[in-house]
Amino acid sequence: MVKKLQDTTTLHNDVKMPWLGIGVFKVEEGPELVNAVKTAIKHGYRSVDTAAIYENEEGVGIGIQEGLKEAGITREELFVTSKVWNSDLGYESTIAAYETSLKKLGLEYLDLYLIHWPVEGKYKDAWRALENLYKEGRVKSIGVSNFQIHHLEDLMKAAEIKPMVNQVERHPRLTKKELQAFCKKNGIQLEAWSPLMQGQLLENEVLQKIADKHNKSVAQIILRWDLQHGVVIIPKSTKEHRIIENANVFDFELTKEEMQIIDDLNQNYRVGPDPDNFDF
Repeated sequence: MVKKLQDTTTLHNDVKMPWLGIGVFKVEEGPELVNAVKTAIKHGYRSVDTAAIYENEEGVGIGIQEGLKEAGITREELFVTSKVWNSDLGYESTIAAYETSLKKLGLEYLDLYLIHWPVEGKYKDAWRALENLYKEGRVKSIGVSNFQIHHLEDLMKAAEIKPMVNQVERHPRLTKKELQAFCKKNGIQLEAWSPLMQGQLLENEVLQKIADKHNKSVAQIILRWDLQHGVVIIPKSTKEHRIIENANVFDFELTKEEMQIIDDLNQNYRVGPDPDNFDF
């Protein structure tokens, strides 16, 4: 069981990935972004997740450099993820997109590089590029984001290397049990984006009752639920007290009954696009 913030899961290529990191979706370039990343590192976070489409990789890079310096830790102690956007999903264009992300972040390598969305007819060429980057040692791990079971099956038929991670929308209203089971069976680590459903669950009465029992916030209950299901999480926040709160989920455990109650909140409801029907 995950016991502290620096605990890691071991991916199928033996790379260690922190169970909990900070996400920066829609955080604009500027001091707030830099400070959020720096603050997270200061408080013990060892994973940062961004993407080309967020248009904030430069600020994330500055936050990383300043955070590493202030915390007195090395680059190797941090796990950094970015993603290739849909418009760059070709072989050469994916390689170029990786180079651009590295340059903006000011890093020599990424720990994880993901295909952001399963654009039909394009993700296999992009995956071939990721495989070559990986085989050349230029990226530590490769994976996908927003892939359904049929996307993974299709990709793995043509792939030399299985994805190490699948990052998807997951929260108590969208539990994705079948996908989780498929990923577990195939050695693919499931990772949740928007684990707090963009704040829409924070006043849920069922979750509040469980939170009161443990003297925790609803957000902490949801994050703990993910961890006990073996799901990596990257909650987003720019506020220091929230960054601290989101990481304070290792001193309690949900019961089997509580886990089931939260599971039963599922409605297959998305706050983000449907991977089988998106247009961007």
